[in-house]
Amino acid sequence: MKYMLLVCGDDTADASGMAPVEPWVEEHGVRDGSRLYGHRLRLPDTAVTVRVRDGEVLRTDGPFAETKEYVAGFDVVDCDSLEEAVRIAAGHPVATVGALEVRPFWDDDPMEDAETAVRRIDAELTEAARERDADRMTACYAPDAEVFGPADTAGRSGTAEVRKAVEAWFATLSGPVHREVLDLRVRPGEGSCFSHALVRIHGTRVTGEPVDQLVRVTTGYRDPGFGWVIAHEHVSVPLGTTDRKERS
Repeated sequence: MKYMLLVCGDDTADASGMAPVEPWVEEHGVRDGSRLYGHRLRLPDTAVTVRVRDGEVLRTDGPFAETKEYVAGFDVVDCDSLEEAVRIAAGHPVATVGALEVRPFWDDDPMEDAETAVRRIDAELTEAARERDADRMTACYAPDAEVFGPADTAGRSGTAEVRKAVEAWFATLSGPVHREVLDLRVRPGEGSCFSHALVRIHGTRVTGEPVDQLVRVTTGYRDPGFGWVIAHEHVSVPLGTTDRKERS
């Protein structure tokens, strides 16, 4: 289960003797892999509190509440139990001068892990290509996705441009498009990740010529909070390969 560790500083405490945070990050972020992501926050006097009342946006400079304790940063950890998360939080140097609030992510809406999401999206692209469904394929991309193909120099930005490129590609082919993933490697992360794939495209041109093309696809994904989508895609042709006719 994933837990959010809210790192709470205390502006009345003397932190001069506090141990550095870097060894804690090294232990849990690199060696045991339980820390997925985290970051420091600037001091509360840089905060802006926003409320909306009767349709009016009310902005107040400063934190939500006047208190000696404030959120100085956060860390996301993946642990087998609350006890393990508490143990990790207790080892954080700020716990010696401030406090760490350990809060589990909401269970009723489980977060899809990055690798599962990438493989689901890849399968969706394969099925959408076979059905020649441009809308279904475009739905896999973020609204501001940046896509680069073998013939693109400036690339394409946004789902409208992605849809146009997909429709133009389908217009050169007749019948189903077979997308065969020969190798897919996923580099998962927290909130974003990358995959590298070797993909073979089979089909028939409108002129009747067969298509058999091998491409490399490097893809960046992000989760904006409502599900994983493709944010960046780069398609290239491996050196020394050509679009060739099917061999019997």
